[in-house]
Amino acid sequence: MPRALVVTLLAALALPVAGCASSRTKGDLPYVARDVGTLYSTAKNRLDQGRYKEAAQLFDEVERQHPYSIWARRAQIMSAFSYYLGRDYTASIASAQRFLAVHPGNHDAPYAYYLIALGYYEQITDVTRDQKITRQALDSLGELMRRYPNTRYASDARLKVDLVNDHLAGKEMEIGRFYETRRQWLAASGRYRTVIDQYQQTTHTPEALMRLTEAYLALGVPVEAEKSAAVLGRNYPGTDWYKHAYDLLQKHPMTPVAPLKPGEQPVPVGTKGTPSVSVEVDQQPTSSSAPAGREARPNPVGSGGQPSNTGPGI
Repeated sequence: MPRALVVTLLAALALPVAGCASSRTKGDLPYVARDVGTLYSTAKNRLDQGRYKEAAQLFDEVERQHPYSIWARRAQIMSAFSYYLGRDYTASIASAQRFLAVHPGNHDAPYAYYLIALGYYEQITDVTRDQKITRQALDSLGELMRRYPNTRYASDARLKVDLVNDHLAGKEMEIGRFYETRRQWLAASGRYRTVIDQYQQTTHTPEALMRLTEAYLALGVPVEAEKSAAVLGRNYPGTDWYKHAYDLLQKHPMTPVAPLKPGEQPVPVGTKGTPSVSVEVDQQPTSSSAPAGREARPNPVGSGGQPSNTGPGI
């Protein structure tokens, strides 16, 4: 065979191999058949060395090469843990959810739920950003406490729930202050009411009550403003928020309105913007053909018991 033809054939055979190599995702481990003990031990060594991504990939390899071994089940949860330590929270949540889908009754299931909740919790952003992840963290923590209330993971979850609620209340306060700076008092008061009704155990409640007092005064409902200030003084008497609310009420005292006398109109006749003459309802006119002193009545039946021809429309 000519030398040029041999070189051409070798180059053509090399192209598919190069294409397969380039199509593999960067960072994937090449498939090398190894026994389960070697794979798991290598993954554990990588984890101890702080090489979390490599450890997670090796734990996944244990599950891929030996799916029916007793080590595969343990490798799944260790993979989720390794991804969590490597701050790859999306992969950690996915791995833990896959473990729960296959082994829902395993004794490591509470820890898998805990890893899912931590994965969302660690992604919580400041209150100026969207809080979808925060609500997912709250739902995951609640699911853990509901399913396994007596575990040590649930105890830690209860503490984190308080922090998550405080964060969500902070988001509502941020939006309420945004509306208040634009003098949109009704929208602002709705956000403050949400904090008081749903997150009353958080650190934002005193400020929400004071801001609600401001909003009610601006809306012209001083009675509701006094109620908010009274709740604030009863529960947080020594705070600066109560002092500020008290000063606001002193500057805008409520003027009592005398009760209306019998027959008195709420708005006097002649007030600007109202009709100057009261309008009375017209009475139905009586028939002019009716004799004096006798009530005019229609005659529904004509002579001979037949309907009259003077009915409506005729």
